[in-house]
Amino acid sequence: MEAPAFRAQFPVCEHTAYFNAGTCGPLPGQAVTALDRVAQRALAGGRAKDYYDELIETNDRLRAAYAGILGAEAADVSVTASTSEGIVRVLLGLELEPGSEVLIAAGEHPGLLGPLSVARDRLGLVVREAPISRLLEAVGPLTRLIACSHVTWTTGELCPSFADLPTDLPVLLDGAQGAGAVPIDLDELGCAFYAASGQKWMCGPVGSGMLWISPAWRERVLASAPTYVNLEVPAAGMAARAWADGRAHDTVAMSLETATAALVAHDALAAFGFDRLHARARGLAADVAAALAAAGREIAPRGDTTLVSWGSDDPAADAARLAQTGVVVRGFHGLPLLRASVGAWNDQDDVERLLAGVTTS
Repeated sequence: MEAPAFRAQFPVCEHTAYFNAGTCGPLPGQAVTALDRVAQRALAGGRAKDYYDELIETNDRLRAAYAGILGAEAADVSVTASTSEGIVRVLLGLELEPGSEVLIAAGEHPGLLGPLSVARDRLGLVVREAPISRLLEAVGPLTRLIACSHVTWTTGELCPSFADLPTDLPVLLDGAQGAGAVPIDLDELGCAFYAASGQKWMCGPVGSGMLWISPAWRERVLASAPTYVNLEVPAAGMAARAWADGRAHDTVAMSLETATAALVAHDALAAFGFDRLHARARGLAADVAAALAAAGREIAPRGDTTLVSWGSDDPAADAARLAQTGVVVRGFHGLPLLRASVGAWNDQDDVERLLAGVTTS
């Protein structure tokens, strides 16, 4: 499949220079068609045993698809509703003791900061932060968990490799801007947990995501809220126990419509090829960064990723003005930055529209 044919699968690209996959990726038309087909079938025939049997089968196919993105075994992957849900399940399941230190990177996403602040207050944890580039040297004798983004959501900066850390010091990575955007090598990253989204760079519906737990940590992360789908034998009542694999941490209420659309979206990306997708998106992002810098814009520190952020005195107003021209980017509340999330569905015309809109302000 050539790039123009790949782009044609995303109807929003017909009229919009869409640079906001860091919030939600563009939906491929076939994913919406598949979702509608499932919903119409449920509308006509109801949602009884056949519906739930298909949901279990589709969830397992989605689990295997997400495992392929992560380079992991399907048994170690949970199908979640979001990056944040995976983060919460790890924070609760680790049962950290009072006084344990969690080391985070500066400027983390609220999806980590929110649950971590509650865990700190309720469990008596100590939270300390350091610049993402200096996390390794910031590890101290009381550090019991490192939690940070694989790709920083505001700038596109990459985390360091944690592969040389002691095996008893786990790393939880927020992969919301990683999965589907950049290659993932879990061994090289050296993490014990990787939580990511389905609605961002995987182009699936809101309410989809993934969580990987290293086999070495599987028995040390308790299933914090197992319900029907998480139990090996639900009919066992109070004797029921959670599955011993990734199903123990599956989201408790995934619909067949959502699971189907997420799987079809994955397959649309896979048909283009994830290696090609990663290379094209990162190459276009590098072009955007270079062109903006040449035009005098200050580019925030970034890695070889799909995110490009630059300085703005009024991000909300600038984002709104660009939207009026059909260019969709993201501004940040409280930060003087605009962010372009550059995907393989973008093309040079999109890039030129973005640059024209930015440089004529």
